[in-house]
Amino acid sequence: MLVGKEASVDHATMIARNEDAEGGINPKRFIYVPAQAASREFKSTFNGFHVELPGNALGHTLTPMADTSIDGEWGEAGINSANVGMSATETEFTNAAMLGLDPLVPDGIGEEAMVSCVLPFIKNAREGVRRLGALISEYGTCESNGIAFNDVNEVWYFETVGGHHWAAQRIPDDAYVIAPNQTGIQEIDFKDTDRFITSPDLQEFAAKYHLNTAKEGFNFREIFGEDLRSDRFYNTPRVWAAQRHFQKDLPEVPESRELPFIQYAPRKISVTDVAMALADHMQGTPYDPYGRTGTAEEKSRYRPIGMNRNQEMHILQIRHDVPESYRAIHWVAMGMNPFNFPVPFFANVHDTPAFFKNTTNDATTENWYWLNKIIDNMVDPLFTKQDQDVMNRILNYRRAGFALGTGAVAHTDATLAADDAAAADQLTAANQDTADQAVALTKQLLTDVTTLAADRLTLQFEKGGEM
Repeated sequence: MLVGKEASVDHATMIARNEDAEGGINPKRFIYVPAQAASREFKSTFNGFHVELPGNALGHTLTPMADTSIDGEWGEAGINSANVGMSATETEFTNAAMLGLDPLVPDGIGEEAMVSCVLPFIKNAREGVRRLGALISEYGTCESNGIAFNDVNEVWYFETVGGHHWAAQRIPDDAYVIAPNQTGIQEIDFKDTDRFITSPDLQEFAAKYHLNTAKEGFNFREIFGEDLRSDRFYNTPRVWAAQRHFQKDLPEVPESRELPFIQYAPRKISVTDVAMALADHMQGTPYDPYGRTGTAEEKSRYRPIGMNRNQEMHILQIRHDVPESYRAIHWVAMGMNPFNFPVPFFANVHDTPAFFKNTTNDATTENWYWLNKIIDNMVDPLFTKQDQDVMNRILNYRRAGFALGTGAVAHTDATLAADDAAAADQLTAANQDTADQAVALTKQLLTDVTTLAADRLTLQFEKGGEM
């Protein structure tokens, strides 16, 4: 989800995404990567992509794999010290015609490497578009993806098609976007370079190979994207589900491919709104897997947004009404979004809290990723059974978590009234305090749901009284 500065309640730009892995477990951590003066070679252990990275890399937050030694980094999201956010990637799919003409490059840059090769070297969102575009044009990409950038003024969405082609659109300041796993950008105006940036030969390439079937215009989605029957169950329902948090005029059945890429909400959007949209499981409709009203077929018809494959969710918020030293906040949640809350971490720091950065490959209650995943495994079957005690406990926990986050940001803002060279020290300490509160709240939830679940086990027997 992407939100322009005039569409948000506090005039902040926001880019946010769920990282959904192939399976239910894919341990993630939240770290800070310090600035680095020397140049270095980046070589991916995932697919062999390699490139020489320049010096003077900016410090930045990152949410990589717990173990990067086998499949690579998969940094996914971060904010650098210039207050630029990047989220990479939303997996997408290019149509067969384009893949035949411009095949994917097996050892090209992909999701695993993009954040590490772009974010440390950009000073604004537009620079991010141009740097990533140059890397793809030169080295190719191994997959089709959507990537988001934001700074204090602008939000950009970047999409790749084929091995070497791409387009990026600046999201209007008063608009928001919901982007599922399919090509989203629609009409491109090549003359409007303030709102669109593309690979140099995109228009000529489409003309040369007769890819544009429209009588007029250049609809990027229609020319290069897929439109499969499976999208009606996997992708478009998630756009509908998220947009219904903000729009009142949506079609009754959530399968329309005509839902616009650029959307305008009748009210301002908050961080909490974004988190709720990214946790949606079609509650209040017959399609909710936890619901009471739908049939068995309806409950399993559509792929929900909040689900078991949620590994981490980030909201990258760049605010305009506070000094530069603390305007960037990297909100982090891990585990299934219907059962969690995002924790706000100021981005310009020296380090991240140990409970969030020291994720192990083995299950434990002593890091944020696994603590949330353990709770997920206990809560989900009780939600399926409509266990009201558990559902109320999760509702109260999430409410307390959102309040904690809002209060933590306000408190830290109040103690940092002006730009300060020593702000990083104070922000690092503030993040630790927020983390401690979030961990305490979540460990109490673990105790509560374990106690409730223990009274609902199948193997139980209470001996009656004796006369």
